[in-house]
Amino acid sequence: MTNAKFANDAEIIEFVLTNTELFTDTSALRVEEIGDGNINFVYRITNDHQSVIVKQALPYVRIIGEGWPLSLDRIRIEAQCLQEEGTWAAEYVPVVYYFDQARSAFIMEDIGDHENLRHALIARRPLPELGRHLGEFLAESLFHTSDFYLDTYQKKSAVADYINPDLCKITEELFFWDPFCDHERNSVNPPLQETAQALWQDDLLKVEAAKLKYHFMNDAQALLHADLHAGSVFVKADGTKVIDPEFAFYGPMSFDIGSIIGNLLINFAGQLGLEGDLDEKQAYREFLLTTIDNLWSTFAVRFKELVSKKCKDPVFADTAFVDVFIEYTWHESMGYAGTEIIRRTIGLAHVADLDSIEDLNTRAISEKFALDLGSALIKQRQDIKSPQVLKALVQAI
Repeated sequence: MTNAKFANDAEIIEFVLTNTELFTDTSALRVEEIGDGNINFVYRITNDHQSVIVKQALPYVRIIGEGWPLSLDRIRIEAQCLQEEGTWAAEYVPVVYYFDQARSAFIMEDIGDHENLRHALIARRPLPELGRHLGEFLAESLFHTSDFYLDTYQKKSAVADYINPDLCKITEELFFWDPFCDHERNSVNPPLQETAQALWQDDLLKVEAAKLKYHFMNDAQALLHADLHAGSVFVKADGTKVIDPEFAFYGPMSFDIGSIIGNLLINFAGQLGLEGDLDEKQAYREFLLTTIDNLWSTFAVRFKELVSKKCKDPVFADTAFVDVFIEYTWHESMGYAGTEIIRRTIGLAHVADLDSIEDLNTRAISEKFALDLGSALIKQRQDIKSPQVLKALVQAI
């Protein structure tokens, strides 16, 4: 077998049946392609009772073609990262049943009973457990892949195993370069143009963004999901699943934490212009801030518990050091939340939280709030001591 795209539905079904024993009734299996289809192929194989997902990578960006090559190793990294996360946070990731290096494809649990978090936030779904779930996922996955848990040989071997330059380069450009200059890849709502121009001329902001980029590129603290936005999280009232870690590599814990907090704040900004009752929208904005508080408090408490129980290095187990590390991680998370907000507002990859606001002038109000907040988070991150201070900053803006 080669890594060529599956030729037809029958070949996909054969791949599943050959490599799993999940289906008891194989007579009525059918295949549908799902997902956005920008980079990879994702298929659901199902009958009336059971279903699984097959994901396959090609050696280039699907929507562009061979003009934008990508390493096929990303699919190995994604499957392996899901398995690693599943070791420590099984409740929060789908099961990987089989990975085939030659086909650049893997088979995993179907989480079709969950809803995309971005859609859920836009619809203002009640998700009372979201903050706790995300905090637990982050604490378990980041602690167990860090120097707090691994010995020096395990850690350095893991860092090498997750080298992911093609995907990291995309992040380095889309997060830390494009949105901070008048780049051709940017997409700016016309009524927002003046605000964007002012941001591009903010030298202090660009210096602080450069510091965050350097930290991202050089501080291999733990295995990151590295693309932890609301579209990579699926939810239901009592459940949360994190998917799509093809950007995974060893980097700063604060990048994952900040990325998902940034997405909650993007939705906060979007609620200004999204349709709906004003009181209902304000209540949901309060929920978003409470969710950030719950996420961070859960992460910090659980991470400290894991250090006290499992850390074998007496230097890192020192409670005073752990407190300093947690404080530093919070501050840098605020900075990465800011880069996520800005790049989703004026960069290449926009999100429906803002873009679904049809009136351009109304959208620009939400977008200006987002840019002002993102800039403040980056430049003032050392002064934001807690989620309560973050809330005050948001309310002041």
